[in-house]
Amino acid sequence: MIGRETRMLLRHYLDQGVSKSALARQFGISRDTIHRWIRDGELDRDLDAEPLRPKMPPRPSKLDPYKPLILARLEAFPELSAVRLFEEVKAAGYLAGYDPVKVYVRQVRPCPEPEPVVRFETPPAHQAQVDFAEFKFPWGKRFALVVVLGYSRLLWLRFYERQDMRTLFAGLEAAFAFFGGVPKELLFDQMRAVVTRDLRLESGQLVRNEEFLRFSSHWGFTARACRPYRAKTKGKVERPIRYVRDSFVYGREFLNDLDLDEQRGRWLERANDRLHGTTKVVPRLRFEQEEQHLLLPLAERPYHSLVLLPQKPAARKHITLPQVPVERRPLTAYAALAGGAR
Repeated sequence: MIGRETRMLLRHYLDQGVSKSALARQFGISRDTIHRWIRDGELDRDLDAEPLRPKMPPRPSKLDPYKPLILARLEAFPELSAVRLFEEVKAAGYLAGYDPVKVYVRQVRPCPEPEPVVRFETPPAHQAQVDFAEFKFPWGKRFALVVVLGYSRLLWLRFYERQDMRTLFAGLEAAFAFFGGVPKELLFDQMRAVVTRDLRLESGQLVRNEEFLRFSSHWGFTARACRPYRAKTKGKVERPIRYVRDSFVYGREFLNDLDLDEQRGRWLERANDRLHGTTKVVPRLRFEQEEQHLLLPLAERPYHSLVLLPQKPAARKHITLPQVPVERRPLTAYAALAGGAR
């Protein structure tokens, strides 16, 4: 029996005047076969009269019991990534792989195709990119300082109460200790702590903060700044900031700064041990094998600023104790209580 699609095509081409010889060559069949189909009325049968093949029922999936959980999480937090949802269903008992979760998330929440991005890669230990990101928590606003090594994509971050030069110095020194060395250059946005004026769009020069120049000289790196309106040149840190928002902060609960920092440390370990989407290599492995030994050595001591005043400890609140009235009596009264004078 001829398939429905073949029958439709043959009948269409014959109606258009295509020769049987040409159709025989196109479909890889003999002219006699086409003549027989025409004679037997195979091409004239009612196409709609042919019964449709029943669809096979979908096979049960190990993900089926966890689909309501995924739907509920997406309803509450529509931008949760498939990787994050995979971690959550695994914690709930799911034992299969990541691909079924990814496919199902695409079905229930279609994602647009990402725009192609041209990335500028740097050699090992050459560059790290640095930026602050603002987050709001129930107990107040916090600023995440994010540092990512350009080659391995090894990530470091910590949350601070302020976004100032003192925080930048403390955070960078903590990041250098985490990396076990210093990259040759650090790329920043237009941070006031780093750049005071950028006249490059006016054929001028970049004016750097003198105190930050002393800090960078102490640690041995060169500070660079993105040109205005050229944020894409700092994409290696912009994307991790979105990753921090989507994979760590979004949809997660924190009690206070201490809980935030504890969860940050655990999440950072997992983030650096994942397969990176761009390099297709685990950042920690690439760092340990190809980058760590090329970093500049750490300075012997932290930077001591001659400009920033020492941070004052938080003032202790004065507590006023309630006054207890004391009854005053003459000495003879106390002598009587003691048994009297002898």
